[in-house]
Amino acid sequence: MARAKNVAEKKQPLNPKTTKFEFGGFFGALFLSLFLPVFTVFINLQLTPDAKFSTDPFYYLNPCRSAGIWIPYLCWFGGLAVFDIILPGKTMFGTLLRDDTKLKYKINGISNSFLLILILGLRWQITEGAMPELVFLYEHHVELNIISVLFAFYLATYCYLKSFIYIGKEPILALGGNSSNVIYDWFIGRELNPRIGCFDIKLFCELRPGMLLWLLINLSCLHHNYVVVNQFQSVNDALLLINILQGFYIFDGVLNEEGLLTMMDIATDGFGFMLSFGDLTFVPFTFCLQARFLSVNANKLGQNKVIFITSLMALGYYIFHSANKQKSDFKQGKLPNLKSIQTKRGTKLLCDSWWGMSQHINYMGDWLISLSWCLTTWFVTPLTYHYSAYFAILLFHRQKRDEEKCSEKYGDDWVTYQKKVPYKIIPYVY
Repeated sequence: MARAKNVAEKKQPLNPKTTKFEFGGFFGALFLSLFLPVFTVFINLQLTPDAKFSTDPFYYLNPCRSAGIWIPYLCWFGGLAVFDIILPGKTMFGTLLRDDTKLKYKINGISNSFLLILILGLRWQITEGAMPELVFLYEHHVELNIISVLFAFYLATYCYLKSFIYIGKEPILALGGNSSNVIYDWFIGRELNPRIGCFDIKLFCELRPGMLLWLLINLSCLHHNYVVVNQFQSVNDALLLINILQGFYIFDGVLNEEGLLTMMDIATDGFGFMLSFGDLTFVPFTFCLQARFLSVNANKLGQNKVIFITSLMALGYYIFHSANKQKSDFKQGKLPNLKSIQTKRGTKLLCDSWWGMSQHINYMGDWLISLSWCLTTWFVTPLTYHYSAYFAILLFHRQKRDEEKCSEKYGDDWVTYQKKVPYKIIPYVY
């Protein structure tokens, strides 16, 4: 029976047509593609209303007129791409694809992070703390936000067109992005793993240009507060804390990038405007909202609040990191004593320890981390809590997507698993 099933599976087309639509299909994809870019600019303007930017809608579309913004951004993106290719790292394989192959990935987050820290340290010494690059980033924050939206649009369009133009082997398309609806497939992502030679566009965008730009934006806010506002005399404790907490999170993600190879974004989602915009705009220009607010608002926390917020972050990180590590170790056969369900597909569903408490216990840890960041602004403004609210919706949506896919994949075994682990994210609550 198992052999007959495998033969039947192999007879299926490599790139089946998409029949199930997410985000409301065509109209949902169109709405999000228009609304989210406007929202990112709007919310940044609400927190820093004196930001510099041109109100001429054609200014940024003309690279000759806006070269002073386009060139620095392209140098940032292109420079990181070159470093990603030439810097040393270890080779790892991704998940098994539908054509029974695995893609090679170069994992070099350590060397990239070390180089960035070295450059920042040297620039601080050479400029005696002036750091003109951080000043530029702070002063042109909204303009760079707009440029990143346009670049994400161009990159998504390039990847969409590239999926139709190939020589030899047909590219593997994302199961959710092959509907023949141009707007929807462009938004979701048609090709699963768009590459230029050995350069993987999706993995690069997940951790390099957006995540590291988020770090630099936070540092630009800290620099502005310390150098410009307080004249090298003091720094806002809340602003310093958000830089430390988010800086730790960013470097932890970059240094442990191999964990992405099995995650939904890399393993199953195509690379379209949804991920392009999310990686290049939404992450750096909305996750930094706490730092942007604190750079111009003297909100001091004090020792007790700092300890509370740091403890909440530590708790969230402990749950998130230890749960993910436990699942990774289990998949590698390092934890054979943990209880699991043997599925008809030959794989096992872990239902013990962390993963006996809820189906996505790591999501709960990740959300607690997001809440700790928002609390650095305490309750002065609701705008900075946007991230935690958005993240809750994102995690809920991901849980629903994962549940639907696992139900189709495992059938009756998934029903048995849900009886053993009934809670989705928060134990005894949801």
